[in-house]
Amino acid sequence: MSKSVEAIILDWAGTVVDFGSFAPTQVFVDAFAQAFNFKISLQEARGPMGLGKIDHIRALLKEPNIRQRWVDQFANEPTEETAQQIYHTFMPLQITKVVHFAEPIAGAMDAISTIKAQGIKVGSCSGYPKPVMDALVPAAAKYGYQPDCVVASDEIAAGSRPGPWMALKNVIELGVMNVAHCVKVDDAAAGITEGLNAGMWTVGLSVSGNEFGATFEQYQAMTQEEIQQRKLIAEDKLKAAGAHYVIETLADLPNVIEHINQRLANQEKP
Repeated sequence: MSKSVEAIILDWAGTVVDFGSFAPTQVFVDAFAQAFNFKISLQEARGPMGLGKIDHIRALLKEPNIRQRWVDQFANEPTEETAQQIYHTFMPLQITKVVHFAEPIAGAMDAISTIKAQGIKVGSCSGYPKPVMDALVPAAAKYGYQPDCVVASDEIAAGSRPGPWMALKNVIELGVMNVAHCVKVDDAAAGITEGLNAGMWTVGLSVSGNEFGATFEQYQAMTQEEIQQRKLIAEDKLKAAGAHYVIETLADLPNVIEHINQRLANQEKP
Protein backbone atom coordinates (compact mmCIF):
# COMPACT_ATOMS: atom_id res chain seq x y z
CA MET A 1 0.00 0.00 0.00
CA SER A 2 1.34 3.42 -1.02
CA LYS A 3 2.27 5.77 1.81
CA SER A 4 2.36 8.85 -0.40
CA VAL A 5 -0.02 10.99 -2.44
CA GLU A 6 -1.62 9.02 -5.27
CA ALA A 7 -3.60 11.78 -6.99
CA ILE A 8 -4.32 15.48 -7.02
CA ILE A 9 -7.76 16.68 -8.08
CA LEU A 10 -7.71 20.18 -9.47
CA ASP A 11 -10.44 22.72 -10.00
CA TRP A 12 -10.26 24.60 -13.32
CA ALA A 13 -11.08 28.36 -13.30
CA GLY A 14 -8.95 30.25 -10.79
CA THR A 15 -6.88 27.15 -10.07
CA VAL A 16 -5.20 25.96 -13.29
CA VAL A 17 -6.61 28.45 -15.83
CA ASP A 18 -8.29 31.87 -15.73
CA PHE A 19 -6.42 33.89 -13.08
CA GLY A 20 -9.06 35.58 -10.93
CA SER A 21 -11.86 33.32 -12.20
CA PHE A 22 -13.37 35.91 -14.53
CA ALA A 23 -14.88 33.72 -17.25
CA PRO A 24 -17.81 32.56 -15.09
CA THR A 25 -18.33 35.65 -12.93
CA GLN A 26 -18.79 38.18 -15.73
CA VAL A 27 -21.11 35.82 -17.58
CA PHE A 28 -23.43 35.61 -14.55
CA VAL A 29 -23.71 39.41 -14.63
CA ASP A 30 -24.39 39.33 -18.38
CA ALA A 31 -26.94 36.49 -18.13
CA PHE A 32 -29.04 38.27 -15.50
CA ALA A 33 -28.94 41.45 -17.61
CA GLN A 34 -29.85 39.76 -20.89
CA ALA A 35 -32.54 37.45 -19.51
CA PHE A 36 -34.38 39.98 -17.30
CA ASN A 37 -32.65 43.36 -17.58
CA PHE A 38 -31.68 42.86 -13.93
CA LYS A 39 -28.37 44.06 -12.50
CA ILE A 40 -26.06 42.16 -10.18
CA SER A 41 -22.51 43.21 -9.39
CA LEU A 42 -19.38 41.24 -10.18
CA GLN A 43 -18.77 40.90 -6.45
CA GLU A 44 -22.27 39.51 -5.91
CA ALA A 45 -21.72 37.07 -8.79
CA ARG A 46 -18.61 35.73 -7.02
CA GLY A 47 -20.47 34.87 -3.80
CA PRO A 48 -21.51 31.23 -4.44
CA MET A 49 -18.52 30.39 -6.68
CA GLY A 50 -17.61 26.73 -6.79
CA LEU A 51 -21.19 25.47 -7.01
CA GLY A 52 -22.56 23.95 -10.19
CA LYS A 53 -23.78 26.82 -12.37
CA ILE A 54 -27.52 26.20 -12.05
CA ASP A 55 -27.07 25.93 -8.26
CA HIS A 56 -24.98 29.11 -8.39
CA ILE A 57 -27.86 30.96 -10.07
CA ARG A 58 -30.35 29.59 -7.54
CA ALA A 59 -28.08 30.73 -4.70
CA LEU A 60 -27.82 34.23 -6.19
CA LEU A 61 -31.60 34.50 -6.45
CA LYS A 62 -31.89 33.53 -2.77
CA GLU A 63 -29.29 36.08 -1.63
CA PRO A 64 -31.29 38.58 0.49
CA ASN A 65 -30.14 41.81 -1.20
CA ILE A 66 -30.57 40.41 -4.70
CA ARG A 67 -33.93 38.89 -3.82
CA GLN A 68 -35.21 42.18 -2.41
CA ARG A 69 -34.08 44.13 -5.49
CA TRP A 70 -35.84 41.52 -7.63
CA VAL A 71 -39.11 41.96 -5.72
CA ASP A 72 -38.76 45.74 -5.93
CA GLN A 73 -38.24 45.58 -9.70
CA PHE A 74 -40.77 42.89 -10.64
CA ALA A 75 -43.23 42.83 -7.70
CA ASN A 76 -42.87 39.06 -7.34
CA GLU A 77 -40.46 36.47 -6.02
CA PRO A 78 -37.94 34.76 -8.34
CA THR A 79 -38.89 31.15 -9.06
CA GLU A 80 -37.26 27.96 -10.35
CA GLU A 81 -38.48 28.99 -13.80
CA THR A 82 -36.58 32.26 -13.32
CA ALA A 83 -33.39 30.34 -12.50
CA GLN A 84 -33.82 28.07 -15.53
CA GLN A 85 -34.35 31.01 -17.88
CA ILE A 86 -31.19 32.72 -16.61
CA TYR A 87 -29.30 29.42 -16.91
CA HIS A 88 -30.38 28.94 -20.53
CA THR A 89 -29.17 32.47 -21.26
CA PHE A 90 -25.95 31.82 -19.36
CA MET A 91 -24.94 28.63 -21.20
CA PRO A 92 -24.25 29.91 -24.74
CA LEU A 93 -22.56 33.00 -23.32
CA GLN A 94 -20.29 30.85 -21.16
CA ILE A 95 -19.39 28.42 -23.95
CA THR A 96 -18.38 31.33 -26.17
CA LYS A 97 -16.36 33.07 -23.48
CA VAL A 98 -14.60 30.19 -21.72
CA VAL A 99 -12.22 29.40 -24.60
CA HIS A 100 -10.64 32.84 -24.14
CA PHE A 101 -9.67 31.92 -20.56
CA ALA A 102 -7.99 28.57 -21.26
CA GLU A 103 -4.36 29.62 -20.84
CA PRO A 104 -2.78 28.10 -17.71
CA ILE A 105 -1.92 30.41 -14.82
CA ALA A 106 1.79 31.22 -14.48
CA GLY A 107 3.64 28.39 -12.76
CA ALA A 108 0.76 25.91 -13.01
CA MET A 109 2.16 23.73 -15.76
CA ASP A 110 5.61 23.49 -14.15
CA ALA A 111 3.99 22.44 -10.87
CA ILE A 112 1.84 19.82 -12.59
CA SER A 113 4.86 18.45 -14.48
CA THR A 114 6.83 18.18 -11.23
CA ILE A 115 3.96 16.33 -9.55
CA LYS A 116 3.34 13.98 -12.49
CA ALA A 117 7.05 13.10 -12.55
CA GLN A 118 6.51 11.62 -9.07
CA GLY A 119 3.94 9.19 -10.49
CA ILE A 120 1.01 11.15 -9.09
CA LYS A 121 -2.18 11.15 -11.17
CA VAL A 122 -3.88 14.42 -12.09
CA GLY A 123 -7.65 14.54 -11.93
CA SER A 124 -9.95 17.51 -12.31
CA CYS A 125 -13.50 18.70 -11.75
CA SER A 126 -15.37 21.93 -12.24
CA GLY A 127 -18.54 23.84 -11.47
CA TYR A 128 -18.89 24.14 -15.24
CA PRO A 129 -21.42 21.79 -16.89
CA LYS A 130 -20.26 19.38 -19.60
CA PRO A 131 -21.06 21.56 -22.66
CA VAL A 132 -18.76 24.24 -21.24
CA MET A 133 -16.05 21.71 -20.39
CA ASP A 134 -16.32 20.31 -23.93
CA ALA A 135 -15.18 23.73 -25.12
CA LEU A 136 -12.63 24.43 -22.37
CA VAL A 137 -10.78 21.08 -22.29
CA PRO A 138 -9.52 21.14 -25.92
CA ALA A 139 -8.73 24.85 -25.63
CA ALA A 140 -6.55 24.17 -22.57
CA ALA A 141 -4.95 21.16 -24.30
CA LYS A 142 -3.54 23.55 -26.91
CA TYR A 143 -1.51 25.05 -24.07
CA GLY A 144 -0.39 21.60 -22.90
CA TYR A 145 -2.82 21.04 -20.04
CA GLN A 146 -4.36 17.56 -20.27
CA PRO A 147 -5.44 16.09 -16.92
CA ASP A 148 -5.95 12.34 -16.61
CA CYS A 149 -9.63 12.79 -15.73
CA VAL A 150 -12.24 15.52 -16.22
CA VAL A 151 -15.58 15.60 -14.38
CA ALA A 152 -18.22 18.27 -15.04
CA SER A 153 -20.84 19.44 -12.56
CA ASP A 154 -23.82 17.95 -14.43
CA GLU A 155 -22.31 14.48 -14.88
CA ILE A 156 -23.20 13.36 -11.34
CA ALA A 157 -26.80 12.39 -10.62
CA ALA A 158 -26.39 13.16 -6.91
CA GLY A 159 -25.40 16.79 -7.61
CA SER A 160 -22.27 18.90 -7.47
CA ARG A 161 -20.36 20.81 -4.78
CA PRO A 162 -20.22 21.03 -1.83
CA GLY A 163 -21.00 17.30 -2.04
CA PRO A 164 -18.06 14.91 -2.58
CA TRP A 165 -19.31 13.23 -5.73
CA MET A 166 -17.22 14.88 -8.46
CA ALA A 167 -14.05 14.32 -6.45
CA LEU A 168 -15.02 10.71 -5.79
CA LYS A 169 -15.75 10.07 -9.48
CA ASN A 170 -12.13 11.09 -10.07
CA VAL A 171 -11.04 8.51 -7.50
CA ILE A 172 -12.95 5.82 -9.38
CA GLU A 173 -11.81 6.86 -12.86
CA LEU A 174 -8.17 7.20 -11.79
CA GLY A 175 -8.16 3.90 -9.90
CA VAL A 176 -6.99 5.46 -6.64
CA MET A 177 -6.80 2.99 -3.73
CA ASN A 178 -7.20 5.41 -0.82
CA VAL A 179 -9.06 8.73 -0.73
CA ALA A 180 -6.81 9.80 2.15
CA HIS A 181 -3.97 9.80 -0.39
CA CYS A 182 -5.75 12.35 -2.59
CA VAL A 183 -5.35 16.12 -2.53
CA LYS A 184 -8.20 18.40 -3.63
CA VAL A 185 -7.02 21.84 -4.80
CA ASP A 186 -9.49 24.71 -5.25
CA ASP A 187 -9.77 28.48 -5.12
CA ALA A 188 -13.32 28.53 -3.72
CA ALA A 189 -14.74 27.51 -0.35
CA ALA A 190 -17.27 25.11 -1.90
CA GLY A 191 -14.43 23.18 -3.53
CA ILE A 192 -12.62 22.87 -0.21
CA THR A 193 -15.79 21.49 1.39
CA GLU A 194 -16.08 19.07 -1.52
CA GLY A 195 -12.62 17.69 -0.81
CA LEU A 196 -13.26 17.41 2.93
CA ASN A 197 -16.53 15.60 2.33
CA ALA A 198 -14.64 13.18 0.09
CA GLY A 199 -12.09 12.45 2.86
CA MET A 200 -9.18 14.17 1.10
CA TRP A 201 -6.44 16.62 1.98
CA THR A 202 -7.48 20.09 0.82
CA VAL A 203 -5.42 22.99 -0.49
CA GLY A 204 -6.89 26.47 -1.03
CA LEU A 205 -5.48 29.09 -3.39
CA SER A 206 -5.46 32.62 -1.99
CA VAL A 207 -4.23 34.72 -4.94
CA SER A 208 -5.03 33.13 -8.30
CA GLY A 209 -8.73 32.59 -7.79
CA ASN A 210 -12.20 33.77 -6.97
CA GLU A 211 -11.60 34.90 -3.39
CA PHE A 212 -8.78 37.27 -4.42
CA GLY A 213 -10.80 38.36 -7.44
CA ALA A 214 -8.31 40.25 -9.62
CA THR A 215 -6.92 39.75 -13.11
CA PHE A 216 -3.22 38.92 -13.38
CA GLU A 217 -2.60 42.41 -14.75
CA GLN A 218 -4.43 44.00 -11.82
CA TYR A 219 -2.49 41.81 -9.42
CA GLN A 220 0.83 42.88 -10.94
CA ALA A 221 -0.11 46.54 -10.58
CA MET A 222 -1.09 46.27 -6.89
CA THR A 223 0.97 47.51 -3.98
CA GLN A 224 2.23 44.88 -1.54
CA GLU A 225 -0.15 46.30 1.04
CA GLU A 226 -3.19 45.73 -1.20
CA ILE A 227 -2.00 42.24 -2.14
CA GLN A 228 -1.57 41.33 1.51
CA GLN A 229 -4.98 42.72 2.43
CA ARG A 230 -6.78 40.79 -0.32
CA LYS A 231 -4.76 37.64 0.35
CA LEU A 232 -5.61 37.63 4.06
CA ILE A 233 -9.33 37.91 3.30
CA ALA A 234 -9.06 34.98 0.88
CA GLU A 235 -6.97 32.93 3.34
CA ASP A 236 -9.48 33.50 6.12
CA LYS A 237 -12.38 32.31 3.95
CA LEU A 238 -10.53 29.21 2.74
CA LYS A 239 -9.31 28.32 6.23
CA ALA A 240 -12.82 28.83 7.60
CA ALA A 241 -13.98 26.27 5.02
CA GLY A 242 -11.47 23.85 6.53
CA ALA A 243 -8.54 23.92 4.10
CA HIS A 244 -5.56 21.94 5.45
CA TYR A 245 -3.20 24.25 3.55
CA VAL A 246 -3.56 27.63 1.86
CA ILE A 247 -1.02 28.71 -0.77
CA GLU A 248 -0.97 31.59 -3.24
CA THR A 249 -1.08 29.70 -6.55
CA LEU A 250 -0.65 26.21 -7.94
CA ALA A 251 3.07 26.95 -8.36
CA ASP A 252 3.45 26.34 -4.61
CA LEU A 253 1.74 22.92 -4.66
CA PRO A 254 4.83 20.65 -5.00
CA ASN A 255 6.09 21.79 -1.58
CA VAL A 256 2.70 20.99 -0.05
CA ILE A 257 2.69 17.53 -1.64
CA GLU A 258 6.08 16.87 -0.06
CA HIS A 259 4.71 17.90 3.34
CA ILE A 260 1.61 15.73 2.96
CA ASN A 261 3.82 12.77 1.99
CA GLN A 262 5.69 13.20 5.27
CA ARG A 263 2.43 13.23 7.20
CA LEU A 264 1.15 10.14 5.39
CA ALA A 265 4.42 8.35 6.18
CA ASN A 266 3.71 9.18 9.83
CA GLN A 267 0.29 7.50 9.55
CA GLU A 268 -1.62 10.82 9.57
CA LYS A 269 -4.93 11.17 7.74
CA PRO A 270 -6.81 14.23 6.49
